[in-house]
Amino acid sequence: MTEQTPEMDEYGGVPGQGLVRTARIPWGVEAGAEARRVVVTDLRARNMPEIIIDEVELVLSELVANSLRHASPLGDGTIRVHWKAKNDVVEVEVSDGGGQTSPAVRRPAPWAPSGRGLRIVRSLAHEWGVVEDRGTVTVWAAVGGPSRRRVT
Repeated sequence: MTEQTPEMDEYGGVPGQGLVRTARIPWGVEAGAEARRVVVTDLRARNMPEIIIDEVELVLSELVANSLRHASPLGDGTIRVHWKAKNDVVEVEVSDGGGQTSPAVRRPAPWAPSGRGLRIVRSLAHEWGVVEDRGTVTVWAAVGGPSRRRVT
């Protein structure tokens, strides 16, 4: 009987293995779908509860959409999606080249067609935040339980 070697994905990792994963996804209209596909595939390979996968997928959708709408790509024309999963807690982050404003929860007009993304993230995540460092902006969120992440 031969043991099968798990197959590496196009981002250099094996779904469900390792504590931390990163994918550099090309900037553009397909980035949200691609980010969701790679992260959800990984979380399912880890047997993460479906409710947590659903919440991570929604949070990730909002973070990528905000990046595409309000920021610019990283220098290599990508966004960086980074996630860590342990004990039914997932921390996900999206990094980009930043924009003219810092990511913040806004109070949109009641009938405004947009402006609720970070409110959705805040409602699903136990913690979330923004880190700005040398032209890179990272928005992160912890879903599924309390995070040990500390912002300094």
